Amino acid sequence: MKTSDFDYNLPESYIAQTPSEPRDSSRLLVLHRDTGELEHCIFRDVSDYLRAGDLLVLNQTRVIPARIFARKETGGRVELLLLRRRDELTWEALVGGKGLRVDMMLNVEDGPKVQIIEILEGSERLIKFSEPIETYFSKVGNVPLPPYIHEKLDDPERYQTVYAREPGSAAAPTAGLHFTPRLLEELQVKGVKIAYVTLHVGLDTFAPVTEADPETHKIHSEWCELSQETADAINETKARGGRVIAVGTTSVRTLESASRYSKLDKPTISESPISSIDSHISAFIGPTSLFILPGYKFQIVDAMITNFHLPKSTLLMLVSAFAGREKILETYEIAIQEGYRFYSFGDAMLIL
Repeated sequence: MKTSDFDYNLPESYIAQTPSEPRDSSRLLVLHRDTGELEHCIFRDVSDYLRAGDLLVLNQTRVIPARIFARKETGGRVELLLLRRRDELTWEALVGGKGLRVDMMLNVEDGPKVQIIEILEGSERLIKFSEPIETYFSKVGNVPLPPYIHEKLDDPERYQTVYAREPGSAAAPTAGLHFTPRLLEELQVKGVKIAYVTLHVGLDTFAPVTEADPETHKIHSEWCELSQETADAINETKARGGRVIAVGTTSVRTLESASRYSKLDKPTISESPISSIDSHISAFIGPTSLFILPGYKFQIVDAMITNFHLPKSTLLMLVSAFAGREKILETYEIAIQEGYRFYSFGDAMLIL
């Protein structure tokens, strides 16, 4: 297996720059894994493929306005992109600017002071604020959009799911952007159950794999939580013969990570995939560095809703593990031919 096996060519014009309006008017490509059949419809038709007794699992994380500007004491401007919160004052961040050394003090514009306390990988730094930065988000924070989106987003809430509750992500769980409150209500009336997990998305999730061998790639950990209530809902669904349908790769990773934790006496969920199938799951909270590649045996997820992912990304590798690499790349090629929109604000896939 090589990283180049997950490459494909996408003309830039296929990268969605703005979200569909309304949310559920985006297109939906349905892939049936058992037959290889493809169907083309609109996202609001997703209810036609879900049935009473199914469980829809949504990631309720909320994107924080993590893009912040500061100035050096010399006056030079610095951009800070908050990635992960370590404690009340300390964050891992991407920094943009020259000469950002340990112990340097910065002044957030209209906000607190911040000190660089450690140099991490590349342009990442460990920084410490003089006060909790969250109280200043409304004044100094900007929602960070992916670098391939060049259009200004007039309404920042369009980069949030309608069910976003738990602040902490540097990027949105974009498969969930297609849902409207009305669609979620219609699904529940139909008998589809809904449960929530939380995984705070880091920017590393969307970065391409640069190693020739993807198995040597180190995926960065992300914090996730699966409550006892959600664990009970999953176990009850499985016991009744219903399907667990994960919305987004972040929900997939949370479910599969919790499943692995449930089987281990000592939780080290970054180990190689477990081969035995055991659908029982327990509550879980903590970091996950689970990297799902083809050959992985899914424990919990029966179907997933996802967007179209970047070439050579860990997300493309995950969906390839679920539906087969060749079938996914073939489906992507058909999606390009059919004019689907790709990436964060693009169209969706339902993989059954």
